[in-house]
Amino acid sequence: MNDFLINWIANAPVTAVPYALAALGLIISERSGVLNLTAEGLMLIGALAGAGTCLTLGGYPALALLVAMVAASLVSLLFAVLVVVLRVNQVIAGLSIVFFCQGLTGLIGTMAKWQNKQIAGLGNLNIWPLSEIPVIGRIFFVQDPIVYLTVLIFLAVNFVLFRTMLGLRLRAVGENPAASDAAGVSVSLHRILAILAGSSLIGLAGGYISVVSVKLWVTGMSGGRGWIAVALVVFARWAPWPALWGALLFGCIEAVIPRIAAAGIRVPQYLMLMLPYLATIGVMIWVGAKNRRDSEEPGALGQPHVREERR
Repeated sequence: MNDFLINWIANAPVTAVPYALAALGLIISERSGVLNLTAEGLMLIGALAGAGTCLTLGGYPALALLVAMVAASLVSLLFAVLVVVLRVNQVIAGLSIVFFCQGLTGLIGTMAKWQNKQIAGLGNLNIWPLSEIPVIGRIFFVQDPIVYLTVLIFLAVNFVLFRTMLGLRLRAVGENPAASDAAGVSVSLHRILAILAGSSLIGLAGGYISVVSVKLWVTGMSGGRGWIAVALVVFARWAPWPALWGALLFGCIEAVIPRIAAAGIRVPQYLMLMLPYLATIGVMIWVGAKNRRDSEEPGALGQPHVREERR
């Protein structure tokens, strides 16, 4: 039983990282007032770009993750043009990008023959001698570098959002774009930059799945994680640290599924696969039932800004 618990908890960060990075990317975007539903599609772009880079170059996982971030940001430019420049309905634009990315990644992955090809990927970082400490050594000091980097990314984003002038302007654009415009802040520029920055983290989440976690490319391998990340943003009230704790919760739920199977515990397979989505429904019910006065939802979330209509 002790081995079961240790292996379960030790593997939870690996399954939590994609949720955490994707949710943080969405928070950055939505803090600027742009309702972003593209996470599922951009994660697929990042996963394909990361795996394709490793297969093409024969390795270089760090470069592959960087390419995943850039690829997702480039695709997100299309979303930015639609919602910021053309002022298309943000829900429709986000769903359209998801479907576009699903088809695009399936097409490229099949044509390039990248399906189910194993890659070396990124291994764990063994922090000796701390890794030799009983129980906590395996949990905290034998993880891949991106697990530790994720914590640093959350620290940096939280600092920028709440301790810098850039973060203040970004949040102001999301709360009251007309007042921000009157104060000389470029609403369109800040929203586009927020979309690009957030999308790079979503791409990193997708690249992490293919390059670090699964270490191969499979069509549709994001498996609904992007949609769960959308729910995580609401659960976290658009705040970074609660999103990280929520991601760890979902990571624990996902990590326990293979552990139960490995332990030989007889549980219906499809019931186990449903667990993350059942948890998502439960979280949304809890959020809906809870008092929403402490919510940090941006005041102008989902609302396009038209400068000519400012009064």
